[in-house]
Amino acid sequence: ELIEGIRFTMNPAPLPRHKRISLQLSIAFEQALENCKPCNVYQAIDWIISDDTILQPDVLIVCGEIKHRLDFAPELVVEILSKATALKDRNNKFHIYEKQGVKYYLIINPDNKVVEIYELKNGSYQLNHPETRSQFSFSNSCMAKIDFNTIWH
Repeated sequence: ELIEGIRFTMNPAPLPRHKRISLQLSIAFEQALENCKPCNVYQAIDWIISDDTILQPDVLIVCGEIKHRLDFAPELVVEILSKATALKDRNNKFHIYEKQGVKYYLIINPDNKVVEIYELKNGSYQLNHPETRSQFSFSNSCMAKIDFNTIWH
């Protein structure tokens, strides 16, 4: 990833638990968006924001056609926290996603099994999901109801 010209490397590679949660969440969103033709689920693709900022969210939902590379804001992005990325995910990326107009930003803490859901309202993120609930309905180009209990397996 590249943030304002500063290169961030993925070293070491994500833990198996991180990759498993990413896969389970992608499957849940794929199933929820099965009848939604304009929206697709992706794992860790480059989102080119500018010449000096390229991000790779862990999971993202894009509603619209990607011609060559993703160069417009996804509807939803997910970051799965690790010790190596938590500060960047909660600060740098949070503000970039908010500024770029990403409607939903999910921060997943695998250690505590907590999903924080931020929804863009009036240009700023609002924490939308009480941590104790396990289901949430996303309203984007299509509706997607997700049960987060399925991602921890």
